[in-house]
Amino acid sequence: MQRTTPPFRADHVGSLLRPPAIQEARARREHGALSAGGLKAVEDREIERVVRRQEQAGLRSITDGEFRRSWWHLDFLWGLDGVERYAMGQGVAFSGMQTRAEGARVTGKLGFSGHPMIEHFRFLQACTGRTAKMSIPAPSALYGRTGRQAVPESVYPDLDALWADLGEAYRRAVHAFAEAGCRYLQFDEVFIAMLCDENYAQAARARGDDPKRMAEIYADLINAAASGAPPGMTLAMHLCRGNYRSTFQGTGGYEPVAEVLFERIKVHGYFMEYDSERAGGFEPLRHVPKDRVVVLGLVTTKSGQLESRDAIRRRIDEATRYIPLEQLCLSGQCGFASTEEGNTLTEEAQWRKLELIVGLSQEIWA
Repeated sequence: MQRTTPPFRADHVGSLLRPPAIQEARARREHGALSAGGLKAVEDREIERVVRRQEQAGLRSITDGEFRRSWWHLDFLWGLDGVERYAMGQGVAFSGMQTRAEGARVTGKLGFSGHPMIEHFRFLQACTGRTAKMSIPAPSALYGRTGRQAVPESVYPDLDALWADLGEAYRRAVHAFAEAGCRYLQFDEVFIAMLCDENYAQAARARGDDPKRMAEIYADLINAAASGAPPGMTLAMHLCRGNYRSTFQGTGGYEPVAEVLFERIKVHGYFMEYDSERAGGFEPLRHVPKDRVVVLGLVTTKSGQLESRDAIRRRIDEATRYIPLEQLCLSGQCGFASTEEGNTLTEEAQWRKLELIVGLSQEIWA
């Protein structure tokens, strides 16, 4: 019952808490007290360390913890042709706080002519003999966060042209990762999941977007990106309702987007947030095709409290009412540090949770 190809029975979304050495080096770099080469040397050393730690925990998919990034999405978007980094008037609202006021804005025709994250992947792959996993934001991240604010009409008066160029840029990016040897790539998809939140959906309508149509557009963008993948490359998508310093942005079960997720999008696996009632029940899993895998995010990454093994087992049993056990895997509900600030738990708690996931998977899929 153990899987030899990803997603694995015990898997993880990707980001890990930034160690003090990374935080200090980035602060020194920002203040001009450390060179770019000096920062990279610290990142290299800490990535090598965290790769070993993941291997010791028993994980088969290995990430770089996103240690070279500030954000789960913006660092990638800033590297696309025709996109710039800019200071927003205010951050994005989460439950009880706002994010840093940074954004990505379209300034010209979108494209892909190379990206630093290709080299980031090559370094990761050289550090491990296990499956090196890379995560990038889903294409919807460019538009779903702020809508037209990120896409001036002076640049793209016709949104259909934007979708076409964005899909092609992502197709080229996926192909570039594949050329570098990547065989496990994940799209982090927040904004399809956010369409399940009625407040977010209403805000989309207010700015002139139809939520149902946007879900279809975002799905087609993922399919356009996936067309750049060769045979043998596993593509997964992670669904989340926001994760900033252990807070969330949205709520609502998957039912409104279930058909788009499982019948329209062509990926191999789904990492699905299921750590709280905000994500609804397992009923939407009845739509999952027989050739897909669902990774149940039953272990929260928002707090250090360790889940009960029996409670996780009961939740998996509940899910098997709608999908066979052989189509299921187990993971955390999100990464531990969607941004460099990280979530409100310790590194020790982070590793306890990952070890719990590995241990339970060995028992359940023995």
